[in-house]
Amino acid sequence: MKKSIATLAVAALAIGGTAQTLKTPAPSPTQTLKQNFALNDITIEYSRPSVKGRIVFGDLVPYDKLWRTGANASTKIAFTDNVTIEGNTVPAGTYSLFTIPGKTEWTIILNKNISFGGTGDYKQEEDQLRFKAKPTALADNVETFTINVADIKPTTATIELTWEKTRVAFAVTANIDSTVMKNIESVMSPADKRPYFQAASYYYNNGKDMKKALEWASKAVDLNPKAYYMIHLKAKIQMDLKDYKGAITTAEQSMAMAKEAKSDDYIKLNEKLIAEAKKAK
Repeated sequence: MKKSIATLAVAALAIGGTAQTLKTPAPSPTQTLKQNFALNDITIEYSRPSVKGRIVFGDLVPYDKLWRTGANASTKIAFTDNVTIEGNTVPAGTYSLFTIPGKTEWTIILNKNISFGGTGDYKQEEDQLRFKAKPTALADNVETFTINVADIKPTTATIELTWEKTRVAFAVTANIDSTVMKNIESVMSPADKRPYFQAASYYYNNGKDMKKALEWASKAVDLNPKAYYMIHLKAKIQMDLKDYKGAITTAEQSMAMAKEAKSDDYIKLNEKLIAEAKKAK
């Protein structure tokens, strides 16, 4: 009888031990960053170690050795469309992001194998791209390793790695101009419901034919006479065409409507444009 009780007690303890779980904070928590870029997305998945009073580059992360660029599994970066990185074409897809930190120069690596747990199985022949980047010193300490997509413009962005007092960045360019131009030609052909404002905005932001941009902006305003942001775009295009008098008149119209709508941002934008136009006259 005693043996049976003891056996049951051990079994109960074993079951209880199996069922119990203890959740604690991850020392290097994972982050997934998804950034809309150009016509598609950039997605970055990585683990984020912290400094914790240590010397990072040259010690915790040795110079001139392959680094997984984060902690735990290798960092992954995905592009949903073809891009150009520092002048090199990179097909759409998912890549492992590795780096070789140096005192004065880093090597940035995109590798086609995304199954790494670290650097042990890395093979250089599986690289999609290798290029050099210069590190810059930061004034303030970055405690937790951070990858960010910054300086986002219609077709360009900067991917930056920051940790401790070091920043390394590289440029990404989307080759979408031909696609957008074909789309504009297609959607602008119907007799009605033309996206005049979007087409004018793209032409203005990308330095296309400003006369055509003005034509489309004017038609957008005709169809939306109270849209102060559309009127402001027209004023900017007139400014670009050096029609300073027209730009002032149009910006004043936009500002009056912005005041009515209590849009402080557009009030300031119009005030600035009017001042610049008066100075340029």
